[in-house]
Amino acid sequence: MKISTKGRYALRMLLDLAEHQNEGFIALKDIAARQQISKKYLEQIVAILNKTDILQTNRGFQGGYKLAKPPRQYTVGDILRLTEGSLSPVSCLDLGPASCPRHNFCATLPVWQGLEAVINNYLDGVTLQDILEQQQSLNEQKSN
Repeated sequence: MKISTKGRYALRMLLDLAEHQNEGFIALKDIAARQQISKKYLEQIVAILNKTDILQTNRGFQGGYKLAKPPRQYTVGDILRLTEGSLSPVSCLDLGPASCPRHNFCATLPVWQGLEAVINNYLDGVTLQDILEQQQSLNEQKSN
């Protein structure tokens, strides 16, 4: 499994919104500048995220985006599943092991299921808030 730029940039964009959540709606151009990501690419990511309840949108003069919920309610796993689709390490797990004709006697299936469980448990255990707090802690250590 390899996370694409779409998944990585979506995570960076949502972290930026979490970091600036007290500033109201944030213009995409501001996120693009801070994150050094093309505004056009962020627009593609927003199109994916707007199909869910992740973002609030405001059009017009002071328009932009903000998180619909507190950062602690967004897991990295949820964000990556939206942008990447499946996080399964092998394609036979995407549709469920029963879809594979070898599932009843596949010696490696438990390995892939175990890896998938580890990936999902880890990514579902990390929130935007966790990442913000970790970054804040690192910044404090650097300044001391």
